[in-house]
Amino acid sequence: MEAKVLDSWVLAEFATPDILVDATNQMREKGYQGMDTYSPYPLHGGSEALGLPPSRVPFIALGGGLTGMCTALAMQTWMNTIDYPLNIGGRPLLSLPAWIPITFELSVLFAAFGIFFGLLGLSRLPQPYHVAFESEAFRTASTHGYWLGVPFAAGTDSAETMNQLKALGATQVTIVTGEKE
Repeated sequence: MEAKVLDSWVLAEFATPDILVDATNQMREKGYQGMDTYSPYPLHGGSEALGLPPSRVPFIALGGGLTGMCTALAMQTWMNTIDYPLNIGGRPLLSLPAWIPITFELSVLFAAFGIFFGLLGLSRLPQPYHVAFESEAFRTASTHGYWLGVPFAAGTDSAETMNQLKALGATQVTIVTGEKE
């Protein structure tokens, strides 16, 4: 069987996170798109340097919380008024103050689930394979390395991209290529 089209990236390691963010800004201003940064922790200004849109996580959390609140109120209403109504001392069957703890807990639980699964979806995780994993030096991205990945199409010249990354202060620049299914 013949190999599929190859996915290729130019990977550049930078000495500090500030140099990485500055280099990412300059590469984006030069018109490069689809770049990604890799570091052991979130970078201050990294999302802005990549030109990423505002995060959708707060809206996902709000949706999860509202879903949990509606679920809790519907569940308690159905259980206390239809399924098993108990008239204790003439108190109303719909007693919202007594339902606050359950409503709060389900709102928090659904918001947490929404954030967890939303982040997995938005981050496209789990990602068992990425072309950058082909580089042995790239393993420092999880401990102390600050990397910028710039994709380029097969058949194009990557020398100009490599020279620009070196001019921006990259300590090492490599090309990685992997099979894309």
